[in-house]
Amino acid sequence: MILSQNPYSGETLKEHKEFTSNDIDNALKKASSAFKFWRNETFSKRSQLMLKAAEELEENKKEYARTITLEMGKPITQSLAEIEKCAWVCRYYAETAEEHLAPEEIATDAGRSYVNYAPMGVVLAIMPWNYPFWQVFRFAAPALMAGNVGLLKHASNTMMCGEKIEQVFKRAGIPEGGFQNLIIGSKKVEEVLRDERVKAVTLTGSGPAGSAVAETAGKLIKKSVLELGGSNALVIFEDANLEESVGTCVQARFQNTGQSCIAGKRLLLHKDIADKFTELFLKKVKELKAGDPLDEETYIGVQAREDLAKDLEEQVKRSVEMGAKLLTGGDRKKAFFAPAVLGRVTKEMPVFKEETFGPAIGITIFNKDEEAVDLINVTKFGLGVSLFTSSHERAEKLIPSIEDGAVFVNELVKSDPRLPFGGTKESGYGRELSRFGIREFVNIQTIYFK
Repeated sequence: MILSQNPYSGETLKEHKEFTSNDIDNALKKASSAFKFWRNETFSKRSQLMLKAAEELEENKKEYARTITLEMGKPITQSLAEIEKCAWVCRYYAETAEEHLAPEEIATDAGRSYVNYAPMGVVLAIMPWNYPFWQVFRFAAPALMAGNVGLLKHASNTMMCGEKIEQVFKRAGIPEGGFQNLIIGSKKVEEVLRDERVKAVTLTGSGPAGSAVAETAGKLIKKSVLELGGSNALVIFEDANLEESVGTCVQARFQNTGQSCIAGKRLLLHKDIADKFTELFLKKVKELKAGDPLDEETYIGVQAREDLAKDLEEQVKRSVEMGAKLLTGGDRKKAFFAPAVLGRVTKEMPVFKEETFGPAIGITIFNKDEEAVDLINVTKFGLGVSLFTSSHERAEKLIPSIEDGAVFVNELVKSDPRLPFGGTKESGYGRELSRFGIREFVNIQTIYFK
C-alpha cells in the first residue's frame, strides 16, 4: 500500500493499492494499443485535445492546486501558479508541435531527401514530488503531441497528483491508454522499463535514481533523458542593482520552500557589496511569512516529508561545525525548517558542495570575476546559474567559461516552454521543452528517394 499524507497536518489523505505485475501488463497492453492509433492521428486532432487539456487545467485549477498543497505542502498560491504553467505548456505544444516536427528537406544528389520525425512509442516518465504537475506536463505535452503515449511513475508521496493528471487527459479526450498513471513504487520501475513495449524513459529526480535508471536503459539500449539535481549559483557582482537582485535571489532560493532543482542554492557575493547585500537579503528573508500552506499569505510552507527537513538540518549543522556562521533561521519542527542563511561558507562545506533541497543558503565571498567563475564551476552539478550585473558585456564575456546548461542574467533560473531546459555533469543529460525537447522522443529518420 502506498500512502498519501499531508506533511503539514500529518493526516493520511489516501491509501493506494500498488499495481501487481498483471496490472502493469494490462496498462502496457492499453498503451501499445493506443499508440497504434495515436501515432497516425493528425496534428490538428492532437492539438484540439491538448487545448482541451489546457482548458481542463484552467477551469479546475483550484481542485488541482489544492491536491498539490495537501499532498506535498506547496503554498497554495504557488500551486495555482504551477497549474497555470501546465496549461501554458499544453497550449505551447498544441500550437507549435507540427512546426517543430515538420519534415526538413535536405539537398543531396537524391531525387528527394529529407529528415522525418516519427514517434517512438510508449515512453515511461519517472517524476518527482516537488513540482508534481509541472514536471509531468513538460514531458507529457510534447511527448503526446509527437504521437507517443505516456506511462507515469510518480513519486510515492504524490500519487494523488498522478491520478489527477491522468484525469486531466481523460477529460480532454486523449484515447484510453494514451496516458496512464502507474501506482507502483520504485522497486517495480525496472520491471516496467525492461518490458519491450517501453521504448524510452525520462526521469526527473535524484542522482542515485537517475544513475540506476540510466544503467538499466543503457543495458537495454533504450533512449533516456535525465534531469537531476542542481546547486545553482546566484552571483552578485559589484555593479549589480542590489535592491532588485535581493528580491530575485530571495525568490530563487525560497519559493516552493526551497525544494527545487533549479533553486539558487549558493550565494556568491563580490567583496565590495557583500555586507550591504547580506543586510538587505536577511531583512527580506525574515519577512517571509511561514504557516499553513493553504493560507494564501503563506510563502514558506513545510517540506514535503519530515526526513527531508532532517537532512537539511544536518547539512546546516555540519557546515556550522566547519566554521560557517548561522545568520538567521535553522530551527526545525517536524517537517518545518525555518529559512536559514549562513555566512563564511567555503567550498568544502556541505551547504556549498552538496545539494541543499530546502530553505537554506550559504554566502561565499569572491574578489575577481575569474574567482566567481571558478566557484560556479567547482560543483559536480551543472544545471543553471544567475549572474547579476549592470554590464551585459561583462556577462557575455564570462558565459563561455560557465559549464551549466543555462545562464540567466539579472533573473532567476526558470523553465520556459519556448527554451530548452537541461543540465550538464551530474545534473543530467538531454533537453526538455522547446523544439529540442519534443525531438528527444522521436525517431529522426533519413528519407532518400533516388
